[in-house]
Amino acid sequence: MPAADGGRLLPGDAGRLSAPADPGRLAGAGLVEPGTTLAGERLLPVVPALQPLLPGRGLRRGSTVAVSRSAALALALVAGASSAGSWVAAVGLPDLGMVAAAEVGVDLERLALVPAPGARAWPAVVAALLDAVDVVLVRSPAGLPAGQARRLAARARERGAVLVPLGAWSVAPDLWLAVAASTWQGLGQGHGRLEARRVEVVVGGRGAAALERRASLWLPAPDGTIALAPAGQGPVAGPWLGVAGLARTGGAALGGPTVADAG
Repeated sequence: MPAADGGRLLPGDAGRLSAPADPGRLAGAGLVEPGTTLAGERLLPVVPALQPLLPGRGLRRGSTVAVSRSAALALALVAGASSAGSWVAAVGLPDLGMVAAAEVGVDLERLALVPAPGARAWPAVVAALLDAVDVVLVRSPAGLPAGQARRLAARARERGAVLVPLGAWSVAPDLWLAVAASTWQGLGQGHGRLEARRVEVVVGGRGAAALERRASLWLPAPDGTIALAPAGQGPVAGPWLGVAGLARTGGAALGGPTVADAG
């Protein structure tokens, strides 16, 4: 199956493409504290700004984690695992920005792309990648049957991969993340340039994630990093997206076809 990684083919016979968790490397990258062991390696690391929002402070292997519409948030979510050595695949995302991915910390040497597999081949492509890599970021075809979505979620559980749907997803995920509101900084009255964006991120889900969490983040901060935005730095502007509805639908309510970051 031809999945391109920076112009190279994704190896089809290499088994799961993943690097073992090296505590020293993770600590050096600021992803875990020195001496921390990710419980049985069942958690993949995330950038520090997202840790307080996630149960276990990481991405649980075998889970489905939906991100509603915001490509920037989805890339930030997978960046920690990528920079720590995990392979990430992106399926059905022809407009995914490589520059944006690199800026948030995604290792492009470990990023496999299948931009447009076609609706009929899409489920088989995603299933094969769940067998091979740690994190699979997907945009599903319109009208994906719930049965297919459930089978892919089950495949992720069996293989210990993390399935990350971006946009509409036809079944309730284990965890969902949404940008509830955002504002850009840097523009004056008709002049200046965009320098930073402050967003309000809301997280919910099932089990340990049933209690909704939220935080204000810089995505990105003026220095290009992803960081928590301290309280009192000004209100977050933008539309409120109905988080109560997200809780009822498992995050699927905020689906949409736009790959560009809407939040």
